[in-house]
Amino acid sequence: MKTTYLEEEVMKKLVQLGALIMSLTLFAAGCGKEEEKTPAQKLYPVSINGSEIKVGETKVQTLLDAGFKVTVSDSSADFSEITQFEIDPEQELEANTYYSGGSVWITDSIFANISVATEEACRMGDAVIARLEFSLAAASDEELAKIAFDGAPVNEITREKAGEMCPDFTGDENMWLQYGTDYKYDLNFDADGKMIKFAVEKEYDVDWLQNNGGAE
Repeated sequence: MKTTYLEEEVMKKLVQLGALIMSLTLFAAGCGKEEEKTPAQKLYPVSINGSEIKVGETKVQTLLDAGFKVTVSDSSADFSEITQFEIDPEQELEANTYYSGGSVWITDSIFANISVATEEACRMGDAVIARLEFSLAAASDEELAKIAFDGAPVNEITREKAGEMCPDFTGDENMWLQYGTDYKYDLNFDADGKMIKFAVEKEYDVDWLQNNGGAE
């Protein structure tokens, strides 16, 4: 059966339309698969003396209720004197603000640097812990056993073990890192593979020029 010129043109358009629909379908399917390849970042909890802390979730009051001393430091104008004082959980904090410069004490000599963040105006006790940083080089083995990362005491976490615990991190023999869109993890080790420092941080959209400072 012969086809007319008009019928041929109609057939060409239908074939082209079918090809376009097919390509769009494949593109959409590909996009869906690409999204599936980006899993949510894991939140690794930290424990001090058995008290679990989830950065970005746990509030300052939780530390105070567990008996921890949380302090901030204030320096004189010429920085010659530094005064340390315990925080007031009733102190009012501004909304959408990031406060750094605090410390949570593990023993009389070992502490972690702490930062807190707010979404709404609230009391200090209701502020969320936004960052924890531990310097461990001077800590004894007994003190290290009081601190845990993802359930493992830090005195047991070697560089090799960190690779097994966090296989999606990257780094070298001294650093094992993950800087994601939600959390930052920074694990540091000495030449013998012993953990000497680590930090866990929740990412916040902060104007650092205006919202970074200790609460006084």
